Amino acid sequence: MTFNINDFQNRFKKRAEAVKNRSMPPVGGDERLAFIKQAEEDYQDYMIISDSEYEIIDGYLVFKYKLDS
Repeated sequence: MTFNINDFQNRFKKRAEAVKNRSMPPVGGDERLAFIKQAEEDYQDYMIISDSEYEIIDGYLVFKYKLDS
């Protein structure tokens, strides 16, 4: 199996969109807030990877993401 960075980043972009579009389960109160917080963090994490620039340095895959973007 070979590693394709573009496919990898596209999978993370699809995951981000899935998180953004998933429906809210019927929960209330603290459970609802926890669900919303987790969805926001998931979306952010997936988008960071999918929008990152990358390099391969000494056999390491290095992601670079500008924090003020």
